[in-house]
Amino acid sequence: MAIFRTSSIAPVALLALACGCGGAQTNPETPTEASTAEATPSTPPAPPPPKTDEAPKPPPAEEAKAEPAPDKPAPTELAEAPKAPSISCEPKAGAATGPKKKLEISVDRSHVDLEGHRLEVKLTRAACKVELQVIGESGKILANASKAFDGAAAGTVLAVDWSPIRAETVSRIEVWGHDTEGNYVGVAITPWNVKIDHEEVNFETDSDKIRDSEVPKLEASLDKVKDALAKHQDLKGIALYIAGHTDTVGSPEHNLNLSRKRARAIAAWFRGRGLKIPVAWEGFGEHSPIVKTGDEVAEAKNRRVDYILALDPPRLPQGAVPFGWKAL
Repeated sequence: MAIFRTSSIAPVALLALACGCGGAQTNPETPTEASTAEATPSTPPAPPPPKTDEAPKPPPAEEAKAEPAPDKPAPTELAEAPKAPSISCEPKAGAATGPKKKLEISVDRSHVDLEGHRLEVKLTRAACKVELQVIGESGKILANASKAFDGAAAGTVLAVDWSPIRAETVSRIEVWGHDTEGNYVGVAITPWNVKIDHEEVNFETDSDKIRDSEVPKLEASLDKVKDALAKHQDLKGIALYIAGHTDTVGSPEHNLNLSRKRARAIAAWFRGRGLKIPVAWEGFGEHSPIVKTGDEVAEAKNRRVDYILALDPPRLPQGAVPFGWKAL
């Protein structure tokens, strides 16, 4: 699930410079004066040096030399994705002229799939191509993509896929739409969501009542929600979304209703404990499993409730059952 916010595109330049120098000087040894072993006749011999009981001093110990510190390995430079193949969008000879609708681009946030590496856009004019660039948290380009649409009519859904060069959280996607006359328009979207890791609340069979024994789990989850909000105070409009899921034991209709009741109960608990941000809920029954199973399979991983902090409503499953987030 991914959430998006429109932002402007601004280049950033960074320059790093490092230098260093060093050196040492050594003092030369002072030469000693030599003595004579011969006395002149007119000069009495010099008295012998006085005896002393003091032991000769040992030569000064040689100072231990410090071992040089090993060099630190240079940080590995992250690679960037190669450029996408060029697609020409020059206006064709004899193309009709006259007043036209302003070229605009729109991105369907509910169909931006970060896990599937796919998004959908629309243009207000006939489309020549759509280009996009995916940037990771490292600031490096994870993917470049370009897809031709050969004059698809205005308003056509234009789906574009990308292939990232490595697994990394996406921080920004820049999208450009080109019409058939050489014009283009761009938009940048910033995905942001946080799935709160938590211990699952255990309900009694066919019940949505939160037992007293399960309250400490919810209190721990509330603390994690508050911590996440404190770390992202710069983001405005964050909401908490509670999504309930079941396994395939029981009828699909029963499981859908039960998941909705339990999701609402947990959402109401958070609201009742003074959480000030918007809180919404929805139940998906057995329609969005983590582990796909046959019917009547009690798969514990599919019995869960997700707690998601996001700027925009998370992406909903597509299918015969209509889903929608419900605000408290």
